[in-house]
Amino acid sequence: MSSYDHIPFCTTDSWRIAACAVIAMVICASLPTSVAAVDFVGEVQPIFAQHCVGCHGESKQKSGLRLDIKSEAFKGGDGYGPAVVEGDADASPIIELVTSDDPEMRMPPGNHALSVAEVDVLTRWIREGAVWPDGVDHAKLQDRTDHWSFKPLAPQASRSIDDFIDERLAASGLQMSPPADRGTWLRRVHFDLIGLPPSPDAIDSFQRDQSPDAYQRVVDRLLQSPRYGERWAQHWLDVVRYADTDGFEVNTPRPNAWPYRDYVIDAINRDLSYDQFVREQLAGDAYATNAATGFLVTAAALLPGQIGKDDESIRLARQDSLAEIIINTSEAFLGLSIGCARCHDHKFDAISQRDYYALQAFFAGVQYGERPITNEISSQKKLELESARSQLKRVRGQVDELRNSLGLRATNARLNEETFAPVQAKWVRLTIHDANHHPSLGLIEPCIDELEIFTDEPTPRNVALASEGATVTASGSRISAPHRLEHLNDGKYGNSHSWMSDEKGRGWVMIELAEPMTINRVVWGRDREGKFEDRLATVITLEAASEPDNFQHLAGIELDRLDQWTSLNADDGLLAQQTRIEKSIKRLEQLPMVFAGKFTSPEMTYVLSRGDPEQPLDLVPPAVPAALGDTTLESDSPEQSRRVALAQWIADPGNPLTPRVAVNRIWQGHFGIGIVATPSDFGRSGARPSHPELLDWLAAEFIRSGWSSKHLHRLIVLSKTYRQSSELRADAVAIDGETRLLWRYPTRRLEAESIRDTMLAVSGRLNLTTGGPGFNLFQSHGGLSGFPPVESFTGDGLRRMIYSHKIRMERESVFGAFDCPDAGQSMPRRLQSTTPIQALNLFNSRFTIEQSDAFAMTVKSLTSDDAAEQVDTAFRLALGRRPSADETEWVLPVVRQHGLPTLCRVLFNSNEFLFLP
Repeated sequence: MSSYDHIPFCTTDSWRIAACAVIAMVICASLPTSVAAVDFVGEVQPIFAQHCVGCHGESKQKSGLRLDIKSEAFKGGDGYGPAVVEGDADASPIIELVTSDDPEMRMPPGNHALSVAEVDVLTRWIREGAVWPDGVDHAKLQDRTDHWSFKPLAPQASRSIDDFIDERLAASGLQMSPPADRGTWLRRVHFDLIGLPPSPDAIDSFQRDQSPDAYQRVVDRLLQSPRYGERWAQHWLDVVRYADTDGFEVNTPRPNAWPYRDYVIDAINRDLSYDQFVREQLAGDAYATNAATGFLVTAAALLPGQIGKDDESIRLARQDSLAEIIINTSEAFLGLSIGCARCHDHKFDAISQRDYYALQAFFAGVQYGERPITNEISSQKKLELESARSQLKRVRGQVDELRNSLGLRATNARLNEETFAPVQAKWVRLTIHDANHHPSLGLIEPCIDELEIFTDEPTPRNVALASEGATVTASGSRISAPHRLEHLNDGKYGNSHSWMSDEKGRGWVMIELAEPMTINRVVWGRDREGKFEDRLATVITLEAASEPDNFQHLAGIELDRLDQWTSLNADDGLLAQQTRIEKSIKRLEQLPMVFAGKFTSPEMTYVLSRGDPEQPLDLVPPAVPAALGDTTLESDSPEQSRRVALAQWIADPGNPLTPRVAVNRIWQGHFGIGIVATPSDFGRSGARPSHPELLDWLAAEFIRSGWSSKHLHRLIVLSKTYRQSSELRADAVAIDGETRLLWRYPTRRLEAESIRDTMLAVSGRLNLTTGGPGFNLFQSHGGLSGFPPVESFTGDGLRRMIYSHKIRMERESVFGAFDCPDAGQSMPRRLQSTTPIQALNLFNSRFTIEQSDAFAMTVKSLTSDDAAEQVDTAFRLALGRRPSADETEWVLPVVRQHGLPTLCRVLFNSNEFLFLP
């Protein structure tokens, strides 16, 4: 039996069917198994939750990437574009990062790489279209536009500052402290409003005045004082980083930055409405206040020589300079750190990268630099200029009349020619008796580029040339690269090939021809290239000789008239008068300059990938941040109109940020800390207001008053809140140790400027001259030579410290230790540190010792020789009060043994002198 005998009999069709089934099974076994679509919720979301959202979730978003919310995940992070490209895993950065062989790039970092299976899930999910169902996110994207500072001002009923403070205190179980005594309030309000203490006479007058409006009259007097603007301007200059140097390594002086400082002081003294204050600083050239735009360029800046010459370096430096303008504008006026969006969308606030560059477009025509204050020339200066021009016309007429009477003709810097009857000559001498600017006025020597002598021939030849064999001698020659005797007859014109006398205003040159020749014309010029007009011979004589020492007069003034010509040039002569008037006119015609920016045709503005100027993306027109408004201009809008439009939007009463930020700065100036403790950051990362309703009430009142800062000052310093005692209370400290609820007046140390100014004031040396270039705190104005401090001051150096020449990144040697900012960064709120160097500086510096001596002299001039009387007067001047009996007993032996200056020095170092009461 064969081996197949046991197989049951089957028909041919049955066999075929069975064979096909077997083949089909084999084929199916060799084909890929069908796989179900990736379930995002069940497979992908757990991978993100376990490995990714710790760094890319709600609490933080490294590289700007968030993977717990659908919209943010598909948007992607900084510099990579969309993290997921639906249907294309190879083009999706998320796959590139989780599969990278580079340990520095691979995500998750360290030893937490995804498994092969997890990578496969993500890859298949993307290839299948990256389906992420709606409504499955475990987190909710926060609406960043839903922020208190972006919302309109809340309507407020008719209330007072004290109402808000009382309500907040009562809610915390607290109440205000009793009022401070009258003397304490007077000293406090003087320092707050003008930065100087009240005089003994002012104290006595106020103590005698018991009328209901006595406090009001004090405040009105202080607000009318020019010292008020000097005090409050310093707060603003801190914010905008004002300095008189450029900063960085070279720290080059900005000699004309000070007009902006003076503008700020004047605007505050005039109580310029704050909305106009905003407009003028952004677009003062449109409002006839050119110095105001110094605001735009107060930050540090690189000079052209500090920037690489390649185009890439120039473009990067340009972006840096524009960034400083954006930072100043956004932080100072809006209280927002928009500068963070230069490279990516803001991490906290509703400010996109596109918003940043749209804001930059408003400043696309602003350059750092100086420009003339063309429309701010004083009427007095105009009158002086008109008078000088009238005098010049009269004197010139007299000079011309006298010149004609002497037979003189005017000379020309470019070409002069003397013709005469033909004469045989071998030597020709040109003698300069005077130049058109007399040497008695300290002007330079006469100069001639070429002396030419022409023959009397049908085709005249210049036989004075060295190439013709002529030689030249002179009375004396000034030797320098462009000026040499041999240049007189080298055939080359222009100042770069000229002869100059070594004697001011006079001298002679002589050409010796190769052989005697018949000549009839001599030609010369100062500079036939036309670059110079002065230093040309005005009074000359031309002589010729065919034999030595036998010269004859050819042209020029007659020698017997030289005395008359000399009289013209005497110190009080007509020509001397003419020169002095011309100098005066030139000085008066020079327009004053201000470091307030230069304005050019705006460049196109693009969104820059990661802030890189070499990676421009979309063109953007000028526009305000989308979350804050809808002001947008065309991309081809004129330069000035851009800044005007931005200023109008910022200063619009409907913009809630501007008044809130402004009144908060004023409140901070009086209480040491604002209602919002971060005065230049009203964004989501800033502090929330301690009294939000009060902040809005103040902002609304500010607008209602016509944006008057003085109105706010009056409200604040006349309130019960401000007039409280500063005494500590244990019960209140336990609840509100930082005094944020204002259950007392929060005392603080005086700023550096007030300390210095007050030392000068009580010593009787304070110079109250206002405005103009700053006095020197250092022995150099800037540069690389270092900054040795000035230790002893006189004259202008005794002015208020705000009028000093501010060196960026260099603190003043004595008072810099008292947290005086160096203008390297904006200082919206000064620190209040306590360090040993403060005490050492204030006790041992030469400044303190000199002011102590001056203080003692002032006290002695006001008193008799009685030591007790001197002690009493010193206390009154320095501290605004008389000494107690114990104090007098303690200090009298010191004064008698060590002298009055020692007491004065101690008073300068006392807490009562240095702190607000």
